[in-house]
This record gives sequence, C-alpha cells and structure tokens, in this order.
Amino acid sequence: MTEARAELVINGFWPMVKAAILVSIPLAIASFFIGMVIALAVALVRISTSTSIFHRLLLLFVKFYISIIRGTPMLVQISIVFYGLPAIGVFIDPIPAAIIGFSLNIGAYGSETIRAAILSVPKGQWEAGYSIGMSYIQTFRRIIAPQAFRVAVPPLSNTFISLFKDTSLASVVTVTEMFRVAQQVANMSYDFLPVYIEAAFIYWCYCWVLFLLQARLEKRFNRFVAR
Repeated sequence: MTEARAELVINGFWPMVKAAILVSIPLAIASFFIGMVIALAVALVRISTSTSIFHRLLLLFVKFYISIIRGTPMLVQISIVFYGLPAIGVFIDPIPAAIIGFSLNIGAYGSETIRAAILSVPKGQWEAGYSIGMSYIQTFRRIIAPQAFRVAVPPLSNTFISLFKDTSLASVVTVTEMFRVAQQVANMSYDFLPVYIEAAFIYWCYCWVLFLLQARLEKRFNRFVAR
C-alpha cells in the first residue's frame, strides 16, 4: 500500500465509524422497532379467527401489503418514498423517508416470523389460559407471547443484523450514513478500492459484535425457559 492510500484509509476511518454510531445504528434501531410494531399487528390479523367482513378486508389488505413488499427490492421501496411521493405532493426528509422504507420492509418480513412463532405455541396453551378465566389479550400477553418471543429471537436477530447492513441503501436518498461517508472519502481521491474494503471491514466488525449479542440473548432465553 502506498503512503497516499494509507493516509486515505487512516483519515477515512473515524468519519465512517462516527457515521455508523450516529446514523446507521440509530437508523437501524428505529426502523426495526417500528417495523416490529407493524409486523406484530399484521401477524395478529393473519392468525385471527374472526370471520367479520372488516377482518376479511383487513386480511386482504395485509396479504397485498406483504406481497408487494416481498415482491419488490428494498431500494425501489425507499426510492418511491423519497423520490416518488413528491410527485403527488408528499415531501419527506431523507432520514424519515429511509425509516419509513425500512420499517415497511421489516414489517412485512417480520410478520411472517412472528406469525410462525405464535403458531408454534401449542393450542393447548390458549385453552389453558381461557380455562382459568383469562381473556384473549391476557392469554396472549401472559402465556403465548413469552413462548413465541423465544422462538422468534434467532430469526429476528438475524433480521436486525441484515437491516444494519441494508442501511447502506439509505445513501441513495442522501442520508449521510456510513457507506455514504465512504463514498465521499473515496470521491476525494477517486481511489475507491481501499476505502470500500475499509468500509466492509467496519461493517463486519459491527456485525460481529451483533452476532455476539445475539448468541448471548439466545443463551439467556434458553436458560430462562429451562427454569
């Protein structure tokens, strides 16, 4: 590596780490939690046994929503929110636009994970709750949700890790997250390879920490259930 490249890599390290801490991680966290709220609502609609007209229409809507999100790239979804909506008079700032795009995407994919986790709990657990006088909400909150959450932790943890990496797509809507900073650093010298390798290394380091946290969380839940 030449002296110029070494200086480029050194000078670009802290700005990228700072952008990850201040933008990429908060963006991933905010999008994930909003997406989980959407995912839980969608999953509950899908597992509900109600036969009312309102529920049938709502079920059609959530199925259409899942189909659209799963059938289109996340990049297209974010671009529609930021670049497409202004055509109908809706203007959204870059960071909120990215959060909306990511949250809608996570909501669709996460709903399938949550639905599968809830359905994995034996029906006898529902009946046990009803037999001691619990309502549907109480049974779900006190009996079903804790068991389903344990099952959902591994796939949802992987979803969050993937989301953190996907925050790089926010650079398309001018969010100055880690990868956009890497682009800016590389554009100053037009020497892209070392900067992008450095960015990949930083992403890997953050994901490695997340992998460790995921393993610890799973181990803790397994111990809790074992008791």
